[in-house]
Amino acid sequence: MAAAAAPFVFPQTLTSLEEDDDSDYTRLTVQHPFSVTSLRPPELEEFVKAVSFDLSDKELFCIEEQEIFDRVYSLVKGFCGLSPNCKFNFLESLRSNFSVLLPNVDSLSRSRDDEGVGQRLASYRNAFKIYTFFLVHIMLMEEASLSSSNNATKVLASSKKKQVVNSWNWGLQRGRVLNLIANSLEINLSMLFGSSVPDENYLSFIVKNAFFMFENPLLLKESDTKDALCRIIGVCATKHHYIEQSCASILHLIHKYDFVVTHLADAVAGAEKKYADGSMATSLIREIGRTHPKAYVKDTVGAENIGRFLVELADRLPKLLSTNIGLLIPHFGGESYKIRNALLGVLGKLVAKAFNDVEGEVSSQSIRLRTKQAMLEILLERWRDVSAYTRSRVLQVWAELCEEHSVSIGLWNEVAAIGAGRLEDKSAIVRKSALNLLIMMLQHNPFGPQLRAVSFEATLEQYKKKLDELTPRDPPKNSDGLPSDNDVSCGDSGVENKKLDGDSQEQDSLTNSCLPHETDETVPVDNSVPDVGNVEQTRTLVASLEAGLRFSKCMSATMPTLVQLMASSSSSDVENTILLLMRCRQFQIEDSEACLRKMLPLVFSQDKSIYEAVENAFITIYIRKNPVETAKNLLNLAIDSNIGDLAALEFVLGALVSKGDLTAGMLSALWDFFCFNISGTTAEQSRGALSVLCMAAKSSPTVLSSHLQDIVDIGFGRWAKVEPLLARTACFAIQRLSEEDKKKLLSSIGNRLFGILESLVSGFSLPENIWFAAADRAIAAVYTIHPTPETIAADLVKRSLKSLLDLSGGGELEKDIDYGSLNVLTTVQVTKLSRYLFVVSHVAMQQLLYIESCVRKIQKEKAKKEKMAAEDKNVDENTTFDAQKDNDITAELGLAASQDALLDSLSERAEREIVSGGNTEKNLIGLCAPFLSKLCRNFTLMQKYSELQASGMLALCRLMIIDAEFCESNLQLLFTVVENSQSETVRSNCTIALGDLAVRFPNLLEPWTENMYARLRDQSASVRKNAVLVLSHLILNDMMKVKGYINEMAIRIEDEDERISNLAKLFFHELSKKGSNPIYNLLPDILGKLSCQNLKGESFCNIMQFLIGSIKKDKQMEALVEKLCNRFIGTSDIKQWEYISYCLSQLAFTEKSMRKLIESFKVYEHVLSEDIVMEHFKNIITKAKKFIKPELKSSIEEFEEKINQFHQEKKEQEITAKNAQAHQQKVDNLGSFVATTKDIHERGESEITEDDRGTDKSNDESHETMTSHSKPSITKSRMCSNASSGLTEFEFDEDEVQSPLTHLKGASKSRVKKGSTRSQKVDPPTRRTARSKQRFPTSPQALPLR
Repeated sequence: MAAAAAPFVFPQTLTSLEEDDDSDYTRLTVQHPFSVTSLRPPELEEFVKAVSFDLSDKELFCIEEQEIFDRVYSLVKGFCGLSPNCKFNFLESLRSNFSVLLPNVDSLSRSRDDEGVGQRLASYRNAFKIYTFFLVHIMLMEEASLSSSNNATKVLASSKKKQVVNSWNWGLQRGRVLNLIANSLEINLSMLFGSSVPDENYLSFIVKNAFFMFENPLLLKESDTKDALCRIIGVCATKHHYIEQSCASILHLIHKYDFVVTHLADAVAGAEKKYADGSMATSLIREIGRTHPKAYVKDTVGAENIGRFLVELADRLPKLLSTNIGLLIPHFGGESYKIRNALLGVLGKLVAKAFNDVEGEVSSQSIRLRTKQAMLEILLERWRDVSAYTRSRVLQVWAELCEEHSVSIGLWNEVAAIGAGRLEDKSAIVRKSALNLLIMMLQHNPFGPQLRAVSFEATLEQYKKKLDELTPRDPPKNSDGLPSDNDVSCGDSGVENKKLDGDSQEQDSLTNSCLPHETDETVPVDNSVPDVGNVEQTRTLVASLEAGLRFSKCMSATMPTLVQLMASSSSSDVENTILLLMRCRQFQIEDSEACLRKMLPLVFSQDKSIYEAVENAFITIYIRKNPVETAKNLLNLAIDSNIGDLAALEFVLGALVSKGDLTAGMLSALWDFFCFNISGTTAEQSRGALSVLCMAAKSSPTVLSSHLQDIVDIGFGRWAKVEPLLARTACFAIQRLSEEDKKKLLSSIGNRLFGILESLVSGFSLPENIWFAAADRAIAAVYTIHPTPETIAADLVKRSLKSLLDLSGGGELEKDIDYGSLNVLTTVQVTKLSRYLFVVSHVAMQQLLYIESCVRKIQKEKAKKEKMAAEDKNVDENTTFDAQKDNDITAELGLAASQDALLDSLSERAEREIVSGGNTEKNLIGLCAPFLSKLCRNFTLMQKYSELQASGMLALCRLMIIDAEFCESNLQLLFTVVENSQSETVRSNCTIALGDLAVRFPNLLEPWTENMYARLRDQSASVRKNAVLVLSHLILNDMMKVKGYINEMAIRIEDEDERISNLAKLFFHELSKKGSNPIYNLLPDILGKLSCQNLKGESFCNIMQFLIGSIKKDKQMEALVEKLCNRFIGTSDIKQWEYISYCLSQLAFTEKSMRKLIESFKVYEHVLSEDIVMEHFKNIITKAKKFIKPELKSSIEEFEEKINQFHQEKKEQEITAKNAQAHQQKVDNLGSFVATTKDIHERGESEITEDDRGTDKSNDESHETMTSHSKPSITKSRMCSNASSGLTEFEFDEDEVQSPLTHLKGASKSRVKKGSTRSQKVDPPTRRTARSKQRFPTSPQALPLR
């Protein structure tokens, strides 16, 4: 046998094999390398064949022979330069030899005692290492070559020649080689390497290159390659205990690349399942849990990838992760919301998958149930997380659990309550997740396909009675402690689900059997209910029904919130709300149908996604059914809708007709309903069907062509008496006819139709409340289809006037109104007068519209002729010179312009003649105008008959809109009525009319702008709403300039009526989109005016917060800082200081604006003494610290310290000023006290002198008596004086008692003075002492103070 070859040691690089090792340890190296590129292709091919023949012909371990080793090395080194055929042959030789070598290694383990086995084992070990090394390097070199060629191909992609890079399937070969290497790791390597752990260099080489290939995303897309790499990583880490290094590499890749997360999770899970060893997964979880939470805050990408990896791992290894979840729970307290989101996903996977196995001991089951309960509690608590992303994620997890039926009935209502509560979250993503959760809960609810609360209540009541009947019959079971309701409804172990699953079909059938038809309002009670079993099963069913009832009521309670969400500015809110409402309707949740109808106005949304959501919902609910049912749905919708919903319905139907979604069968079914061809059709349904057909006719007028006779016969026939609005709808249908149909109708039954319309207007067949709407449409229909409508209109006015004059006795009515003597009218007179005024004014308005339509037709015809002439001129190139000359003369003289001016003059004259008439005579309407003006000025009569005032003012406004002179002469009357009328309807109509007048005669209305804004302060919510709408329309369409009264509109933001408040907010929102945001310029003026009004502080703050929130540009914010700071100078009102500082605190500060605020310190330093102002400045600083850069942090801190110090100084100055003021007041009081005392003393002495002169000096007894009494009196006076002076010093700071104390002091001093005088000079008589006591009495109120 040949001598053993030197051992092969894994080098750092391939070329390191050419280097000689100077150490004593011998190793196999390359002795005679050569470059294969020096060979010609035929020679190279022969060389490869020779090497392949040697490898296949000799022993498996012949590769360790020096000659073969050198030749193989040379081919591996130049592998990229080989032809595809040579590559395949050479690689196949290496691969086949290595694949045969592996089973031979296993056979050696069975013959370990034979002689020569040790030498053969060393040879096999060498060959094993060499084959592995060369095969891995071939893969690395080919991958590098392929990557460089792909980059070159991208550069030459525009070239027409196709670049053929490789003609052999390297992807297939790569997978085969990697699988071979993975298989080599699974043989008995401990015997081959002579130890339990293989060679460290070998494992390091394999693992390092495997992870290197993991970094290529293209390799991971091939299943064979990915599976082989996962096997290599798993076997190295698990079987060969290369865990620490493998885990470090895995975490490095996860932090760096997001595409490896799923594949690495597959590798870890595959290792655990194959070898039943979860040590690698446990080590990874331990390393992730050991990482400090702050590290994930800085590395956001790594945190997201780690989170995804944990979720994928929980999905694949739920039981293993559930035993190690405690290592990850502390990260819920970290700042990284991405990690918290991932942990929520992990908990969701574990709850759904980790606890499904019911096998095991009772103690282990109890531990697992407690673990599951703890996880569910965490999921229930995390909806309070500070991060909106985490709140959204926890709702998504609950939705996933509901979809997988992993939520018990006991938790169902608690989760539903959380979802319903999050509908009002401030974050749109949370609201979206909450809506999706509720949709999922409805879709997968365990209570049945219908959730009507009425049905649940009826069924529940029956089974409660059943339970009451069963309970006494089975006392032994009851005494053993049956599960309570809480055990059934609140347990999380899944036991209750198991119990209920057995009865689920029965429960569904019970629920369905007790559900009434949709049209029924009462639930039929069936006393006989199916028997579900014993008491325990019945109690379980009752608990389930109670839970279902709570769930139904919870969903029904969300309807008001869902209506608000449909008005949200977020399109996701609107779309998901519509989906939820559709699901609620499917499960028959109460009020869901009414809420869905409120989505119709959203078709006017400018957001395409919202419009599409409404349209799809409309089609799903009302259209996608059989024709008769569709027609019934649509006509019922038209009957029950208000004006706004009808406009939206018309818009939707027009779009559906254009798209063809409203089929001919559906239209035919609508005609059947209108013509009463369907049994049971009511007159109201007939009217609704015609209304829907009129809406469809707007997009396709031919819809009405086939039933012209039916429209007249049915619309104005006997059914019109049953349903008065049917005649109005028929008039509307006539207006929607096409031009051809109008001509056809005129030729066939024109005279009859006009007779019907005239009788409709002049007759009394319709009720009073219906007549006005019907007459409106009838007159409009006359002007639409009649060739000379003014003739019919004149007859209508004459008939109405004749009816009125016949009733009132000729011209007496007008004379009485002229002289103001008419204050009483009969009911018939009021009705006929109101109708006459309505007819006159509406005819006048229709005449104006008719004139405008005639002008448009003339202009359209003229433009059409000019276009045809221009086309003919371009086609005809032989135009004569004379014709060209005529055209040039016409253009120079401006004849075309003169024709336009003539047309305008004629139209103005025609419009003016409607009311004013000619100079010599007036027409019918012109004669009525003065009478109408006088009637409206008779306030006594108008206040007595509110209906007459409404009709009269409406007529007056219409005539004012038509004629400028009439408008100017009655403007003051109009504003007087709109301000003083007691009728809310009159004020609302006049407010709307003001908007029309402002559009038609802006110069006349401009001086009355303040009065128009005053309507915003009306007591009636209806008037305020109309005022907001009118002013919004005028301002947003640039028909009225934003004057200095815009603060009135701002106050409406806090209107008590929520709809008015929303309209005002919408106005300012739209105003902020115009130009450079006019709110920025208006804000200081609004602030100043609101500060002076008697507004609540909270209302002011809400208004300004909303307005400031509409300013988004940083430059405008910076300018506002300066503007608001400057306002501190112009006011000394503390309240305004507080308001201005509040507005400053609401601004979105930037670094520039903070600098500007700091620089303006001198402007507002005097206001910092106020505590509220100071709080607002502190809020500004707190917000600034969150976004400010580190270099400006010191400036902010200095500014904070500066304002705090100035605030304290100002406070101390105020205290000092108050003390000084109090001291000055004390000095003033003391001065007045001294002056008063001196004056009293002088007056006292003069009185004493006068008394002494008249005293009888000879009365010695009296003198001695007086002397004996004077000494104690002096002593007593001194005591009073001392006490009084003490009180004076004590009470100087109390302003309320200064005046009484002054008198007390004066009295005390006077007593002292008089006492001393009497002792020094002559003792006064007794009467003098009594007089002195009367003049200076001691106040009894002052005695208690002493």
